[in-house]
Amino acid sequence: MGGKTSKDALEGARRRASLRSSHLQVSGRYHHLPRKLSDDYILTDTVLGSGFAGSVLLGRSRRPDRNGLCTRVAVKSIKLQQSKAARRTLAAEVEVFLSVDHPHVCRLLDVYESHDHIDLVMECLEGGELYQRVNAGRFSEKDAADAAYQMLLAIRYLHSLGIVHRDIKLENFLYDERGSNHLKLIDFGFSKAWDPEHKKMKMSCGTICYVAPEVILQSYTNLCDLWSLGVVVFLLLVGYMPFPLLPDVEETEINILSCNYRYDAAKWNLVSPSSFDFVSKLLQRDPEQRMTAEQALAHPWIAEREQMKSGTDSAGLDDAVVRSLAEYAKSSKFRRTCLQVMAWSLNNSEMAEVRQAFMELDQDKKGTIQLHELKTVLEEKFHITDEETKNIFEAMDPSNHEEVKYSEFLGAMLSSRIEIHEDLVRNAFKRFDTGDTGHISAEHLKQVLGESLDSQEQAAALMAEVQGSFLQDGKISYDDFIQYLISGEARDSFKEAAGLVIDRQISKMTSDDGIQTDFLRGSRALAPKNKRSHSFHVNREVSDDDMKSELLVQSHMTAPACKTPLHEAQTVRAIVEEEPKDLQASHASAEQKTGKTDTPKSSVCAIL
Repeated sequence: MGGKTSKDALEGARRRASLRSSHLQVSGRYHHLPRKLSDDYILTDTVLGSGFAGSVLLGRSRRPDRNGLCTRVAVKSIKLQQSKAARRTLAAEVEVFLSVDHPHVCRLLDVYESHDHIDLVMECLEGGELYQRVNAGRFSEKDAADAAYQMLLAIRYLHSLGIVHRDIKLENFLYDERGSNHLKLIDFGFSKAWDPEHKKMKMSCGTICYVAPEVILQSYTNLCDLWSLGVVVFLLLVGYMPFPLLPDVEETEINILSCNYRYDAAKWNLVSPSSFDFVSKLLQRDPEQRMTAEQALAHPWIAEREQMKSGTDSAGLDDAVVRSLAEYAKSSKFRRTCLQVMAWSLNNSEMAEVRQAFMELDQDKKGTIQLHELKTVLEEKFHITDEETKNIFEAMDPSNHEEVKYSEFLGAMLSSRIEIHEDLVRNAFKRFDTGDTGHISAEHLKQVLGESLDSQEQAAALMAEVQGSFLQDGKISYDDFIQYLISGEARDSFKEAAGLVIDRQISKMTSDDGIQTDFLRGSRALAPKNKRSHSFHVNREVSDDDMKSELLVQSHMTAPACKTPLHEAQTVRAIVEEEPKDLQASHASAEQKTGKTDTPKSSVCAIL
């Protein structure tokens, strides 16, 4: 009975998440039986930590990524037979995690639902926690402003979706990669979808040193997240908590309720008055007097930070990005759908190449791109016509939500700005092949695209589009899928005709079950960024030398890179002194092939 009720709650969560994002975004990552976690990932016995609703285990992908290594992931396994309150919490976490799609928010990779439990597979954030850099004493006011700006972008995005995080704290911001300054928000265990027109929230949750006065009083709005951010920035600037946890918790609560924070004049004199003004406008006891995320982004302390960085940030949007958008708009519908699905499997390094362009187009900082924003930039800066701008926008907004989400933008950058690798294609194919049959049918497409009134027509149209290229039996095999993505939509172009030779070369290395990836232990670049050189079709011909050169480019394989274990943070930090044997074996194999031996023997892990 409990399981059935949990499944009903999850179905409602999926439906609401689809309304916020799109059916494709949700169904493409949400898997039902017979598809299981073990089909795609290997779970170790290493427990990284225990969260509010379940434990988190260390896992890795079954197949190597484009660098020849098996991707580490954090897997939270949650039982479905739980109390009513626990079921509500689970449904809320799943709904929020499936809905969010932003450069500064941790990505949910996959969800697997079985009879008695659900598995959430989350991305690996390997750059460490924000608190570690603060403790290392290498955090200046400029660093604090940059971090505050990124945290505000995440909070502003959540609030624009009607989501309240309710556990903003230093430990819940992680850097995406080692040496990176790009922060991401994690841990949606206390998050809630909330409509401002409804009653105020009442549940007491969060971490006591960070909670707002109104949370203690059990009557609050999304402005509780801004108070918590004020506590975080206070700590970043002067190195101590404004409301430290005292032996008597009630004393801590009294200090919070009266806004009686510790003030060390000597330390505050070391930073600018503008920074203190920023913090004081967040730590307002009356939430009505507190800055919203939008107002905080406009505060001089943050605005000055943006101006200081504007010289480098604006470089994200260039002619190459605009050309990519125009090319994407001319692509077929099915190809665009495939590119969007592939975007979910991009790693942080690949996303870093183009995410600044997304941030520049998102002028109101809500975490999406709207038509008027696209027009402002493309028409004024690049002199793109109004009609072409509308075509580009409509191509990136297949759900007609009148806004472009982060993953949709990433999909538009694929193939021309980001290389299409074999593992991206394979992952996309598996998401469409919902029955794990080895092919894609019209029924599979309908399941992924949704049950809307026009989904059947849309699925049939997409199938006809592919079949019109080279299919006869109403099914898309893996080989067909690759050929279509690389060259299927432009066979009349001499530039794309060169790609067919490459596809035939690929097909020679396939088996009846599809492409064999073990012969490389890594992923080939099936379509390198910027596509094929225009020098290929001189006098409308492709020479033998051109083709030999192109085959060498297409066979290029990037060297494996060592990855540190994932970072996960919910309640406690866990130190993994020794990796499981199966992970060691995976690294040993990769090291033998590459000669690299710099994988750390011990690593700090955090729990998502």
